[in-house]
Amino acid sequence: MSTKIRLSRGGTKKRPYYRIVVADSRSPRDGRYIERVGTYNPMVPKDHPERLVIKEDRIKYWLGVGGQPTDRVARMLSKLGLVDAPAIPKQTKKDKPKAKAQERLKEAEEAAKAAAEAPAEEAPAEEEKAEA
Repeated sequence: MSTKIRLSRGGTKKRPYYRIVVADSRSPRDGRYIERVGTYNPMVPKDHPERLVIKEDRIKYWLGVGGQPTDRVARMLSKLGLVDAPAIPKQTKKDKPKAKAQERLKEAEEAAKAAAEAPAEEAPAEEEKAEA
């Protein structure tokens, strides 16, 4: 049985409240869980002591027996120094504009370079005229 340390949503519409639970990875998000190991309340300020409340010893136990935290929970636990911060994934093609937009941007950059180089070439010729 693979266990996950994850968030289970509670609260009402537009007022979320999460339990940090240890659950079988096959069970539903808000379904049955093995143990509740903390809470997370995103509605209070970041420096409020009740924003993130965990049972540190129980989380260490579940990490020790093979429990895998989800990305969001791992990020929270890394701020407390319990686990390493998860790596941010590399950029994908989806974060870039489409092909035609990339071509237009490239053409605009080349035109800007050409415009910047043209006055630089003309400036020495004008200086020669001024000297004569």
